[in-house]
Amino acid sequence: MQLSASEATLQPFGGEGREDLLRLYRARLCARPSPLPNQNETWCNDMKPKIYIETSIPSYLTSRPSNDLRAMANQNATIEWWENRKPEFDIYISEFVVAESSQGHPEAVARRLAAIENIPELDVTEEVRQLGRALVAEGPIPEGAEIDAYHIAVAAVNGMDYILTWNCAHIANAVIRPQVEAVCRNHGFEPPIICTPQELMEG
Repeated sequence: MQLSASEATLQPFGGEGREDLLRLYRARLCARPSPLPNQNETWCNDMKPKIYIETSIPSYLTSRPSNDLRAMANQNATIEWWENRKPEFDIYISEFVVAESSQGHPEAVARRLAAIENIPELDVTEEVRQLGRALVAEGPIPEGAEIDAYHIAVAAVNGMDYILTWNCAHIANAVIRPQVEAVCRNHGFEPPIICTPQELMEG
């Protein structure tokens, strides 16, 4: 079946889906050394995956029901993930999420900020700013979407396992993902797995 450009962008890892996300995560997690001698298997099994929550997640989570079919599907998937899967992960945000969530109609702002109120914020270091600038300067992220580069950078520098997002233009985009990963690795950071709530839903 021929996919449209937008549908192809949303396909997870060649269309293979959630199992690929889990295999990638387990391989990455189990390759890390345990903090205790001879405890690598326990370390691997007990750690929760770490997820960076990009701004589109609280936006869909708290927005009023939409008449647009795709937006409605994204809202439902986000709510389902938040209610059913979130406890299985350690979740984080950043000052970029807070800043973006603070823009717009006051009522919508209040709902978004309430949703992320108790989520820990990752540090925005000089390394984060350098990597963010590199993601723009070296090609994959356009200058007008610099904030998206910083979302990726803060997650990579802080060792997140996933970025959860509905931003399929500049973050969860299969076309630019290889370039994003290459820039992160060239600067010494392992890129997180970028996915949508639908891709990380329980099967």
